Amino acid sequence: MQHHNLQSNLSVSALVEASIKTGQGRLSDTGALIVNTGKFTGRSPKDRYIVEDDITRETVDWGEVNIPFTQEGYDVLEDKILAYAKKLDTVYVRDAYACASQKYRINVKVYTEQPWQNLFAYNMFLRPDGKQIKNLQTDEWTIYAFSGCLADPAVHGTRQENFSIINFTKQTIIIGGTAYTGEIKKGIFSVLNFVLPTQRDVLSMHCSANVGSKGDSALFFGLSGTGKTTLSNDPDRRLIGDDEHGWSQANVFNLEGGCYAKVIDLSETKEPQIYRAIRYGAMLENIGLQEDGHTPDYADSSITQNTRVSYPIYHIDNIMYNSRGDLPRNIFFLTCDAFGVLPPISKLTPEQAMYHFVSGYTAKIAGTETGITEPQATFSACFGAPFIPLHPTVYAKMLGEKLASAAEGGEKINVWLVNTGWTGGGYGLGSRMELTFTRAMIKAALNGDLDEVEYQEDPYFGLSIPRTCPDVPNALLYPRDTWRNEADYDTAAKKLAELFNTNFKSYAKEAAADVVAAGPR
Repeated sequence: MQHHNLQSNLSVSALVEASIKTGQGRLSDTGALIVNTGKFTGRSPKDRYIVEDDITRETVDWGEVNIPFTQEGYDVLEDKILAYAKKLDTVYVRDAYACASQKYRINVKVYTEQPWQNLFAYNMFLRPDGKQIKNLQTDEWTIYAFSGCLADPAVHGTRQENFSIINFTKQTIIIGGTAYTGEIKKGIFSVLNFVLPTQRDVLSMHCSANVGSKGDSALFFGLSGTGKTTLSNDPDRRLIGDDEHGWSQANVFNLEGGCYAKVIDLSETKEPQIYRAIRYGAMLENIGLQEDGHTPDYADSSITQNTRVSYPIYHIDNIMYNSRGDLPRNIFFLTCDAFGVLPPISKLTPEQAMYHFVSGYTAKIAGTETGITEPQATFSACFGAPFIPLHPTVYAKMLGEKLASAAEGGEKINVWLVNTGWTGGGYGLGSRMELTFTRAMIKAALNGDLDEVEYQEDPYFGLSIPRTCPDVPNALLYPRDTWRNEADYDTAAKKLAELFNTNFKSYAKEAAADVVAAGPR
């Protein structure tokens, strides 16, 4: 990119200073930079496109998630965004890379309009040292993020003025009309969700991961509000990463170099590691402030419920510094079941694992979004539907193959479904699962304490439920027994089973027969 004032790879302090000098940010009481992303405080999925070309035409799962865009239309918008950038006083550049495994890494060059967007790129991508930057031979992927460049829907074929468009032929992402930094992060994640499975034989995953003292890795899948970040931040285990990972034949590795955590209602008691990571170098987005104008009010959702912080992973003390771990021994699918039907922990067969992986179930509760007055089932394929360009069964098949390969090699991988939602009744009747009990069940699974216990089968979902678990009341483990009226439980269970089956119909043609049969009865 040609520009008269390219500021490349500025230090954290220089980017913070530039943000403050231009009136775009201020420091919090702990030294974190506070910014407001403007009109957009979250991603805009309906304005995210993929260019339909020879690479993507027959491979991408086109539809409401992966919206096609013409090459001609892309070229016009790319020209516009480059012309816009040339008129700016300063453009900020960041050289970085994704994938902590040297074998699979891709180099990324990020051009941004705002200095704090560049700080975000520093925090979230992996950081080459000075020597590595000089030796970068190719910029495999380029991101242009210029929030002031607006599309004209009538001319450019977009839905509205903002856009995020991925071009696999040019290996470029253009982002305009929005300053929300998550578009940068998830743009490259979408790229990796295409490249790693199709070209590198690596399963890309929307999950957190950690490692125990014996080198045993664990993966945690889950949608927002299910406990993915909370449960993977374990003081007794080292964090590999909190959001995006690849699973190769050799290991599990982080795709990024930082954390992008929600901070609504954050407290030091509930999530101490995240709370303490919010210091100089971290960046808070759209956060409410107390009267002094510098102390975050984490309960304040007046700007958005989606308040966020980004920070480099080294802000967490207990991490794997190479961001890699051995092949997983335990996988946890986390769901917040507001219907109070699913057991707090259950063991899945490989076929059930593939079924629930494709389903990606959780539930929204009343009050979380306008118009929701009772629990609503939410299904997000592979626990990350907005970011997967391929058909969900492609990723599920890879998961099944990895489980089978481990079994053939004499290594067992346990897959668990964990309900962090309601027990004793649905939302409004029962109570939320206590975090201490969920942590105890996770710990028991990791320690092998559930390997030899007796199991009973759930009649609706066919799940294997342990009859006992250390430090957890036996009465809590079988959900039907926790309801005051078992007939009410049966009604709720049948309703949820029907929702699962209805959702899976769209995947049934592409899924194996034994995976379809692993669903609710």
